[in-house]
Amino acid sequence: MSSTVVVVVVVVVLVALAGFGVTAFNLLRRLDVKAREALGGIDVQLTRRAELVPNLVNTVKGYAAHEQKIFEEVTAARTGVTRAAEAGTVQDRAQAQARLDRAIGGVLAVAENYPDLKASANFLQLQDQLADTENQLAFARQYYNDAAAELNQRVVTVPWLLFTGLAGVGQRPFYQALQGQQGPPQVQF
Repeated sequence: MSSTVVVVVVVVVLVALAGFGVTAFNLLRRLDVKAREALGGIDVQLTRRAELVPNLVNTVKGYAAHEQKIFEEVTAARTGVTRAAEAGTVQDRAQAQARLDRAIGGVLAVAENYPDLKASANFLQLQDQLADTENQLAFARQYYNDAAAELNQRVVTVPWLLFTGLAGVGQRPFYQALQGQQGPPQVQF
């Protein structure tokens, strides 16, 4: 074999390896971006729910002004959701969501004592919006977990794991509801 052929083969192999490296790097970065985007989707829905809560609280307040402690907890829970969405981990987000779930449940429980409130068109519309947001939040959580699963699968398998350090990508935690908080607050009217 001539030296020219050997050089060409070596160059082709190096170009192929470099091409595969770029492909692996880009794939891992795309999966990481997808997981971050999906986590942002959870934040959007948590924020949407937190923004609906003041309207719900104000509607209930007109009927139950003496329930101040519940309304203060809602305000604190909303603040926690905002903080977790800005700089929290997945676990911080889950804890903030659980606190807001409990606060919403408290408001809905207060509303149960007021038949006129339960029949109010404004209250019913807010409940529908809250239910819609809960459905979108469940979808956002599932989308994030799917994106995290896809990334995590690549990060731990050969040949992709060889490029995780170079791509600056690692495994992502799954979004799990805290014990007892697997669903939205349930209040029967």
